[in-house]
Amino acid sequence: MRDKREIVEDFRARLRQLMGRRGESPSAFARRCGLDRSALSQFLDANAGRLPRAETLYAIAAAESVSIDWLLGLSQSERTVGEVAPVVSIETAADGISSSRLSEWHREAIGYKIRYVPATLPDLLRTEAVLNYEFRAEEQELLDAKAGQARLQLDYSRRPETDMEIVMPYQRLYTFAAGAGIWSALPRGARVAQLEHMAALLDELYPTLRLFLFDGLKSYSAPFTVFGPKRAAVYLGEMYLVINSVDQIRELAARFDRLIRIATVSADRAAAFVQQLKVT
Repeated sequence: MRDKREIVEDFRARLRQLMGRRGESPSAFARRCGLDRSALSQFLDANAGRLPRAETLYAIAAAESVSIDWLLGLSQSERTVGEVAPVVSIETAADGISSSRLSEWHREAIGYKIRYVPATLPDLLRTEAVLNYEFRAEEQELLDAKAGQARLQLDYSRRPETDMEIVMPYQRLYTFAAGAGIWSALPRGARVAQLEHMAALLDELYPTLRLFLFDGLKSYSAPFTVFGPKRAAVYLGEMYLVINSVDQIRELAARFDRLIRIATVSADRAAAFVQQLKVT
């Protein structure tokens, strides 16, 4: 039977191991896991001999995607058998569940780079008017979930440890400014406000958030997001194809990086590019 002192020592070692993976300071780790900084200091103090409460253990395990047994040194496997994620799974996007899932995936990827190819305009850069227009045929519940998702992504992008890249074809912005395609019934004033809002955010959030624009005549990409090394999600309209295989995640990340390499508008010029668009 292991005594409390051994468990405390294992827990302290596992905490330091988790922080070391990302090269985080104790303050950054505590903030990401929702812990009080002074409490974390006590957990790391070799003379304190303190174990956290159950809810604190759960918060750390959830933030780091590890098992509580592993945190306490009761298991050498970071995940229990029941916690191992399938290589590929399907998540519905037809209700509010998708918003909470996306929030969870963003939270788990804090400290890693997020790579994002949007289906239309980037969620976190859309105005409420454009959001309401694009999802006007949906139930109010889904519309509310989409609005919440956009707010969460924007809040996430303002965190100091954020590292997010977005890539999309520049032709989509010309189409939007012209009120063509899916935006043909969106009033000119709403399009002007959207582009002004987008340019302001791109300027404010750079360089932690970076938008790259490529020539859509030379390349194409389905919408997907890579959440660091944790997972990737390919957007299929009514659902997400969620990928947890390390090799497949790396392939999608490499595909994203290739799109950046062929970009004709770099991230440092994206705000200016949006500002010069002529709305007709």
